[in-house]
Amino acid sequence: MTTMKNWIEASLQALQPQFLEVINESDRHNVPAGSESHFKVTLVSQTFDGKPLIARHRLVNATLTADIIRSIHALALHTLTPAEWQIRNQTAHTSPPCLGGAMHEERAGAKKG
Repeated sequence: MTTMKNWIEASLQALQPQFLEVINESDRHNVPAGSESHFKVTLVSQTFDGKPLIARHRLVNATLTADIIRSIHALALHTLTPAEWQIRNQTAHTSPPCLGGAMHEERAGAKKG
């Protein structure tokens, strides 16, 4: 069975990653169990050398198929050059806690009213 995580990983091999980590963070959000809707990608590639952050993200988005982009709700991208990865001691960013999105806003509104 191919999961969305596997599909993302396979697609991003085109960027010749030195390091690639795709984490399904859906369980940290207000979605049904087993969902594949929220992902964090840490991608280290020489392809990013000399490119600003927005260009790196555009490259990743262009590399992923339209089916992948349409199938997920959130994609957190951490795109680094090998030199940046070394400076970070080969550690990825930690995702912030989910605030609940629309459900959080609805609850906050109900408390006010």
